[in-house]
Amino acid sequence: MKPDELAIDIISELESLPEMRTVPMRRVRQKYSKRLRSEPAVFVLEVAHSIINSGRHRWVANELILDHPHAFHSLDRETLEDLGQGINSWSTVDSFSRTLSGPAWREGIICTDIIRSWARSPDRWWRRAAVVSTVALNVRSRGGEGDVGRTLAICEMLVDDHDDMVVKALSWALRELTVHEPGAVRKFLSRNEHVLAAKVKREVRNKLETGLKDP
Repeated sequence: MKPDELAIDIISELESLPEMRTVPMRRVRQKYSKRLRSEPAVFVLEVAHSIINSGRHRWVANELILDHPHAFHSLDRETLEDLGQGINSWSTVDSFSRTLSGPAWREGIICTDIIRSWARSPDRWWRRAAVVSTVALNVRSRGGEGDVGRTLAICEMLVDDHDDMVVKALSWALRELTVHEPGAVRKFLSRNEHVLAAKVKREVRNKLETGLKDP
């Protein structure tokens, strides 16, 4: 079976579910991940591209890549940016960043310069992708062990960006880092007090003081 034909089968099975909810959809994805286990990386990437190009279920395509070690470790800048074409909402950006770019960065598959270039993008969604990629460095449940240097380096680039999607990403990134290095986050807030959006300062300070974003 060709990659595009398999992609059609995956989409069809997903859309035949009684309810489009994450748990049953992920079961379908897991079923096809097992089927793809012995396929080469290029085949898996082509399946994922076909799903993404359909305009539906992008997060399933991202997870197919993450769950295939050879496909995941084959990621580079060109491949990632190709997979990221069309990210245009918080959900598509966050799936891309938390599932692909962030973990690839954490594992050393891609370098920091790539993330920094996204932070300089005129496109709000790529700037958000840069910030959300730091989340994978710090979320323990996803393998993050805490990375003050790389997280704050990206946040520093966007401290005065008041686009709402970037502001929310900055708050998220800093709140995740508080679990590992609250002192470093406090210093970051103090150093950038005059430029950070009020929402970032409020939510991150709430997290530092109460453990909650909105107590």
